[in-house]
Amino acid sequence: MVTAQRLPASLTPLDAALAAVLRDLAPVRPIELPLTEALRCIAAEMPALRACPPHDVAVGDGWAMRADDLVGASSYAPLPLAALPVWVEAGAAMPDGTDCVVDADAVDVSGPLPQVLAEAVPGQGVRRAGSDIAAGRAVIAAGEPLLPRGLLLARAAGLDLLRVRRPRLRIVNISNGELTAQLIADTAQFAGAAIACAEAAPDVTAIANALAADDCDLIITIGGTGVGHTDAMVNVLATRGTLIAYGIALQPGRTAAVGRIDATPVVALPGAPDQAFAAWWAIALPLLDRLSGRRPRKTLALPLERKIASGVGIAEVVLLTRQEGSWATLAIADLSLDAIARAEALLIVPGGAEGFAAGTVVDAYMLRE
Repeated sequence: MVTAQRLPASLTPLDAALAAVLRDLAPVRPIELPLTEALRCIAAEMPALRACPPHDVAVGDGWAMRADDLVGASSYAPLPLAALPVWVEAGAAMPDGTDCVVDADAVDVSGPLPQVLAEAVPGQGVRRAGSDIAAGRAVIAAGEPLLPRGLLLARAAGLDLLRVRRPRLRIVNISNGELTAQLIADTAQFAGAAIACAEAAPDVTAIANALAADDCDLIITIGGTGVGHTDAMVNVLATRGTLIAYGIALQPGRTAAVGRIDATPVVALPGAPDQAFAAWWAIALPLLDRLSGRRPRKTLALPLERKIASGVGIAEVVLLTRQEGSWATLAIADLSLDAIARAEALLIVPGGAEGFAAGTVVDAYMLRE
């Protein structure tokens, strides 16, 4: 028989819990993925690209010529040519000895000899070799997420596969609702993880079976972390694996727990959307970023529009939005769904701080990339 879960008498500081579960955690091995599957994944080491275009090409349709041969040409003083110049279509390679493309009406072909009616400068109407992609450039720096514009470079360079790190994340929904589970699944997929979702009834055997999967790099559970009659997630983790911390000094999200099953880290999120969202950002996402080999996430430093008051000993999650060059507070600790949806940035006030005075410049994690 499994005894009822009870929160410990004292909460574990967020920094201590996070450091313990991050200990000895290394990035997963890179894999090669087709470009169609690599979006949002975290780049591993990238090959040096070839120059693109590989040679000078015409930007538009016209006559390929040499600019120095056209000096002084105008409609008032046409320059006769010994032979008709080469016509090129947009995207065609420039013929040897040419360095510009002039418009169709800049060459008069109505007489016995073609005549040029305008000057040009070297490079006019031409895209130089390597002007789109310089030789030796990488698609993106290792540790950065692959966005559509990065994949544009890869396609232009003719790559079919990219080396990425994509941790395998197993989400086990123990709660009764799908709202929180879908929020976390969407957020994790956006962060570049490969997602596998499972449902588990709120009983010891079902939860234990759901946690037994060995084909993942990180396990996230949702629900079952409270002290209700059917809450059993933390007790199962303690008996089937290693419970590192239960009861985190984090608001919202204090009933979150962290542990390991063998070498796989486990983050048990509360079932409520706001608590799961806060614990995801404070605990689960740093683990996923470590597994992905991701570089530190972008922050934006702005002054606070108003004072943020916080209780000592509890790390508190604050949602922010930009307003006239400063951070305006949308919610502190009590996070409505509307505030979560509208927030541009997230700030975690450390447990050792009493908050921040108005005008204090703070670095907030950007929720929108």
